[in-house]
Amino acid sequence: MSAEDLENYEADQELQLYREYRDVVGLFSYVVETDRRFYLANSVDLKAHEAGTDVYFELTLKDAWVWDTFRSARFVKHVHVLTFKDVNIEELAKSDLEPPSSLQR
Repeated sequence: MSAEDLENYEADQELQLYREYRDVVGLFSYVVETDRRFYLANSVDLKAHEAGTDVYFELTLKDAWVWDTFRSARFVKHVHVLTFKDVNIEELAKSDLEPPSSLQR
């Protein structure tokens, strides 16, 4: 496989993932971004924990979708994440669920 073939494959995988995201985003209430992953979820619980001088975050998601090109099953019933980085959680308004018209099929 040439480098160009690999780049084309990766670009195709990203496009397929974006299309899946566009199709499922309306099923979820929250967008969650961690240092390693991007999630859609219907239930989010975030707890901050102190360990000496460090702080870490415990994140529990229910009924989630994971943005991960290499994951075959992106729908997950329960996700538990521990991270030392900040977590960004946004509640989706229904108007946020429509992709820009230039990106629609």
